[in-house]
Amino acid sequence: MSWLTISEHLPITDPTWIFLLVLLVILFAPMLLGKLRIPHIIGMILAGVVIGQYGFNILERDSSFELFGKVGLYYIMFLAGLEMDMEDFKANRAKVLVFGLLTFSIPMALGVVSSVYILNYSIITSVLLASMYASHTLISYPIISRYGLSRLRSVGITIGGTAITDTFALIILAVIAGMYKGGISEYFWYLMTLKVLVVVVLIILLIPRIARWFFRKYEDNIMQFVFVLSIVFFGGGLLELAGLEGILGAFLVGLVLNRLIPKLSPLMNRLEFVGNALFIPYFLIGVGMIIDVRAMFKGGEALKVAVVMTVIATLSKWLAALATQKIYKLKKSERSIIFGLSNAQAAATLAAVLVGNKIEVSPGVPLLSDDVLNGTVVMILFTCLISSIVTERAARKIALSSDSFDSKDDKKKEEERILIPVANPNTIEDLINMALLIRDEKVKDSLVAIHIINDELVSDKVEARGQQCLKHASSIGAAGDVDIQTIMRFDVSVVSGVLHTIKEQGITDVVIGLHKKANIVDSFFGVKSINLLNSTNKQIFIVRALMPVNTLRKIIVAVPPRAEKESGFTKWITRLCRMGGQLGCRVHFFADQNTLGYIKGYIDHHYKALRVGYSELEHWDDLLLLTQQVHYDHLFVVVSARRGSISYRNSFEELPNLLSKYFSNNSLAILYPDQFGDSHEVITFAAPIRQTNVGICQQVVQWFTNLFQK
Repeated sequence: MSWLTISEHLPITDPTWIFLLVLLVILFAPMLLGKLRIPHIIGMILAGVVIGQYGFNILERDSSFELFGKVGLYYIMFLAGLEMDMEDFKANRAKVLVFGLLTFSIPMALGVVSSVYILNYSIITSVLLASMYASHTLISYPIISRYGLSRLRSVGITIGGTAITDTFALIILAVIAGMYKGGISEYFWYLMTLKVLVVVVLIILLIPRIARWFFRKYEDNIMQFVFVLSIVFFGGGLLELAGLEGILGAFLVGLVLNRLIPKLSPLMNRLEFVGNALFIPYFLIGVGMIIDVRAMFKGGEALKVAVVMTVIATLSKWLAALATQKIYKLKKSERSIIFGLSNAQAAATLAAVLVGNKIEVSPGVPLLSDDVLNGTVVMILFTCLISSIVTERAARKIALSSDSFDSKDDKKKEEERILIPVANPNTIEDLINMALLIRDEKVKDSLVAIHIINDELVSDKVEARGQQCLKHASSIGAAGDVDIQTIMRFDVSVVSGVLHTIKEQGITDVVIGLHKKANIVDSFFGVKSINLLNSTNKQIFIVRALMPVNTLRKIIVAVPPRAEKESGFTKWITRLCRMGGQLGCRVHFFADQNTLGYIKGYIDHHYKALRVGYSELEHWDDLLLLTQQVHYDHLFVVVSARRGSISYRNSFEELPNLLSKYFSNNSLAILYPDQFGDSHEVITFAAPIRQTNVGICQQVVQWFTNLFQK
């Protein structure tokens, strides 16, 4: 079969073969170009060039590429807002504003001057062309996400600056388009400002409330995913109705959902997976299909325009990154990240050139000529190549250096291993999600789920139930892209099995569910929990979650006096700060003045960007006063202590009664820090048994005393 015969059947129009070919490109392009050390994103764009109408004309850029391409573009902007570190963004909002203004004004100035004096264009054409240089698309953001650097300061500055410069550029496009489509009335600016403000306020105030209600009411994974995707396009559609591009709406939705979708959550993993596997590659291939590389070799005016556009767009973005670095004394690696992310031209640039090419300043004369259209696609190709290469190199360099770590002391810390005993299918998801929030995301194998079977109760039915619990735990971890080690253990008791596992696996933290009282004389914590507390000095979280943890709005922490004297003081603060950072919510500490000073000093040094509050609790016995502070959508964390430790108080004996009576409708976490100094001291079983028996007797006596008093 000759090539001429094959060409008669091109471009392919059958939907099955179109989708198959796109999937093969998504599959093999990264493999082939990865061996050449070419970033995956460039591979997708180059593949689009090859199979597009300006290449071998294998596929036509039909409506499917328009649809999936738009979804992919929305996805890029949505994930950029979703993964942004909001606290770091707030801390660097001045830098964001300055960079946004620089990355808009410098390209505008250079663009207008070069267009007027080099290309001899009119002022209006020059302004529109310059606005194309000013805008940029975060086309290399998936590289940042892949290296786990989305929360870097430089990334937050660039993403925030993107929103600013794209907004200004799209406003210029709307104004110029309005001038030729029907003129700008005296009410144009008022009407446009009003529409944008109404839409933005609607998104900021309405969507978070709807999303929080939905996540609490419906825990089905598919429903949550579809809901989020619907909200993204709802926000994009509203911005389009207001006269701006929908990508800004998708970005804004990502910002408002930032605190409801933790980075280390199954939902976040699903969102990233679907976007990076299908929608974003579809968009990149579609971008490549509109690039006519042959325009570079036609010579004449087209080549001149292409060279000027590419040089000015790249130079102006580099100057903006350099100016930002010099003003705020950033590192060179941060400048490279800023330049790499902000150099690519695609979304808003395409929108501007296509609109400008359709506007006629006189019959048959477009505002932006065909030379500008060809120059634009060449500029898109080169800026995307430069953006991907620079971002890839900078991200790799940062990932291999210590720049990406939050603390210089990370290497000195003990290796974290969190144990989650699973027995009740109804609480497994809450316990795993809690462990995901407090874990160190840089430690890949830090979670261990265990199901313990008493030797005397072994049966096929019991074993099958245990396997089911472990399978459920493993699936929750897999949904969050976290490997959970699962262990089925047979032991003389549950407590003994946990203790042996702590020793064998090097466990540093234990997360268990709060015991449900089986009868009226049963204790608040349960015999197993009490025996475990008395038998190990490892840090233990006892958790009762009444709602999905990602919908919690605040964490209230009650800290006893002298808590800073315990060996595990900084350890539990670190865990709670991680939780607050993942949830994006405020962590409010209540303690005496001296303890608050230590807490504040540690957080100011290690977690400056955390939303945190401090209030003095003069007397630990006044814990009841916190009932006015803890609401139904808050997590109430009580830092307790084991008997005999430095911070232990006799009033801790009344803690179970207080929590069960006054905080029965609140999500709780009772935290027992590492104590007794040496975390590897030998455990003896005589003392724990004695203390447990005394505790149970005291509870029984107290119950009868209260009964007769009534």
